[in-house]
Amino acid sequence: MMGPAHSLSGAAAWLGVGAAAAALDHPMPWPVLVVGALICAGAALAPDLDHKSATISRSFGPISRILCGIIDQLSYAVYKATRSKADPRRSGGHRTLTHTALWAVLIGAGASALAMTGDRWAVLGILFVHMVLAVEGLLWRAARTSSDVLVWLLGATSAWILAGVLDEPGNGSHWLFTGPGQEYMWLGLPIVLGALVHDLGDALTVSGCPILWPLPIARKRWYPLGPPKGMRFRAGSRVEVKILMPAFMILGGVGGLGALELL
Repeated sequence: MMGPAHSLSGAAAWLGVGAAAAALDHPMPWPVLVVGALICAGAALAPDLDHKSATISRSFGPISRILCGIIDQLSYAVYKATRSKADPRRSGGHRTLTHTALWAVLIGAGASALAMTGDRWAVLGILFVHMVLAVEGLLWRAARTSSDVLVWLLGATSAWILAGVLDEPGNGSHWLFTGPGQEYMWLGLPIVLGALVHDLGDALTVSGCPILWPLPIARKRWYPLGPPKGMRFRAGSRVEVKILMPAFMILGGVGGLGALELL
């Protein structure tokens, strides 16, 4: 799928989690719901770090373009080193390492560890990166016609304000994990969810997605999971734009109302 659809699906997924949490009598404070949805929307772009033409490659100027090139080469190297004889040869790393559940879990765990062991600047850094990505994904038309600096300023301002709100007692810094030193441990959850939702979205497309690597399936290490061929669509097609994106908006709205216990 394309970046905007990925971000919408990520936001909808977290709002759905919020609705489920409310139904289980552990509702999210509204700042956690908002921040989590934005982080998940941004994290739903992150697996495309292996693609030089993806939305994320443009999000942070030369830094993100260079990083995408490095991740592409790393992913390709891992693919070559671990492919089975049944896996096809390929010339790049797109839709390999960063499109796996293992990568999603590792990135989310790393973010949680950084948020717990780092100071306030670590939390601000995590928020800033994902706020910028959320703007690029959810407000893609405005982002593409604005300067990068304006997008970065919006991301930085949002991160600063939201971190301050979360720090207020009862607003969510200790949501879900309440032990000493576990502030912001939950920040890794929307990052994992966003990456997994991205992978599931790509699995619906023609190429499929190797979500379960390195588990062997049909003699392949990099088996591209997906529905039957006749049910798949091409990225950017009318199915994605006219059906899935409106569906994500509706599901997100319903999930948000459920999370706020208004349904």
